[in-house]
Amino acid sequence: MKRNSYKIVCVIITFVTFFVQENKAQTSEQLKSYLPIVPDWTIDNETEVFDPDNLFDRINGAAPLFLENNFREMTSMEYKKGDDYITIQAYRHATPEDAFGMYSSERSSDLAFLPIGGEAQGDDKNLYFFSGCIYVKMWTNSNDPVVESIRTIGKSLAEKIDPKAGYPSIMNLFPKENKLPYSEAYVTSSYIGHEFLKSVYHANYENAEGQSFQLFVIDGKSKEGAQAILNDYFAFTSQATDYQEGTLTIKDRYNGDIPALWKGQYIIGIYNENGELITGAADYIEKLAKSF
Repeated sequence: MKRNSYKIVCVIITFVTFFVQENKAQTSEQLKSYLPIVPDWTIDNETEVFDPDNLFDRINGAAPLFLENNFREMTSMEYKKGDDYITIQAYRHATPEDAFGMYSSERSSDLAFLPIGGEAQGDDKNLYFFSGCIYVKMWTNSNDPVVESIRTIGKSLAEKIDPKAGYPSIMNLFPKENKLPYSEAYVTSSYIGHEFLKSVYHANYENAEGQSFQLFVIDGKSKEGAQAILNDYFAFTSQATDYQEGTLTIKDRYNGDIPALWKGQYIIGIYNENGELITGAADYIEKLAKSF
């Protein structure tokens, strides 16, 4: 196959893949059809739909974070029983990573973790989970014990949205040793305060010396994309840009020295909010790098 023909085929495959992913996302009508029958509760006929232009009308100050996580559409639905209600807000994002990122940004230490969707949190009145491209928030005003009803609804939605929902595949490559449970997260941009640090997967660790840190992976989408991110970072730190693939030290005046490794489309590193040297940092980075 000639070089130009190969490039055209690659572009077509990329476009088709993106098109299929976007169109796998559930519509408001599909989401409502997923709602299960719950004894004593009636599904309200009215459904509200919000897009990036009017999301502020419903959630006001919280909207910017949703938009940052590539929000596409929110479907608001309700179950009713007399004056009681169970509200469901299903936020559709561009990718499963974005939905996971939105969920992980709103995790709360006050809620229990539940086996619903890719991961869930809840209590007697609330439930939050992600599944596929959807981040779902549920709550009730009822003072009656309705936790079973809420979780029945949540499980049905999660399974029908994506029966195989889970963490993004990159997150499963992170070393398990000394990783803090439920600390995995994804940010679309502005990791550790830098707008150019985009598509970042990270998890929290605490080593045997009691040092806390984040191990992170930046997906540059290509080798050139990763290099462009590093060029922006080194421009910010006023470091020379004559670096090569392999181990690096980024001298961030706000976040301390950051040990890192550039491997193809990925940048792997360790961040510590105190800027201290982490014992065994190179070992964590190398171990993760071997997974790519």
